[in-house]
Amino acid sequence: MSSEARPKLAVYKFSSCDGCQLSLLSLEDELLSLVGEVEIAYFLEARSQKLDGPYDVALVEGSVTTAEDLERLGKVREQSKFLITIGACATAGGIQALRNWAEVGEFVRAVYATPAYIHTLEQSTPISTHVAVDFEINGCPINKYQLLEVLTALVMGRTPHLPRHSVCLECKQRGTSCVMVSQGTLCLGPLTLAGCGALCPAYQRGCYGCFGPMESPNPDSFSGYLLKNGTPRAELIRVLRGFTGYAEVFRSAGDKLAKTAP
Repeated sequence: MSSEARPKLAVYKFSSCDGCQLSLLSLEDELLSLVGEVEIAYFLEARSQKLDGPYDVALVEGSVTTAEDLERLGKVREQSKFLITIGACATAGGIQALRNWAEVGEFVRAVYATPAYIHTLEQSTPISTHVAVDFEINGCPINKYQLLEVLTALVMGRTPHLPRHSVCLECKQRGTSCVMVSQGTLCLGPLTLAGCGALCPAYQRGCYGCFGPMESPNPDSFSGYLLKNGTPRAELIRVLRGFTGYAEVFRSAGDKLAKTAP
């Protein structure tokens, strides 16, 4: 298939650690097959050559944290037929969204020797806050096989098939005992979208919610149960405001707990 006939793919980075882009590169053999079907037109992590848009598909990693991010994102959206956000930063603001519950100037003064040189927005926000998003792939980092499924589905003209259930089912599938029941460990698994293979519970750690909220979670019931059974309110708020804490479900649940604190 000629490059002219292949869909043009662009991969963009905003405020992030590059981990989700590396998930694409780590596909290795699968990526070679994908290159035969898709023209990688813009991907600075992988190649220096840049082909002009418009693009059929844009993968966007990272959150919006600067005015430059916001301006560039508008141009990306204009140049892209389909825009797909990849990873917790792009879909939910990322761990850097911790600033959204604090005064960002305090962080800047604590971290940088010359704070006057730093120009940043008050909040770290998901891509969907600013432009229309056609599909989201969750995770910190994303599951590379989920990314392959989405790209394959686009090439074939079908709907991607990704899990919508919680991490709890993944624990059962791999035979992992519930860390909340067996150890009393705080775990967001009942609220969190599957995709990681229940990695943290498999090593006796509670789920941190890296893949964001599952389909139709019930955070009020979950929080009420934990509070009733002795989980400190501050600890529950801290966990909810983690890797995907600015996702609507986790954000509203954490804010509700904070507002009703005794």
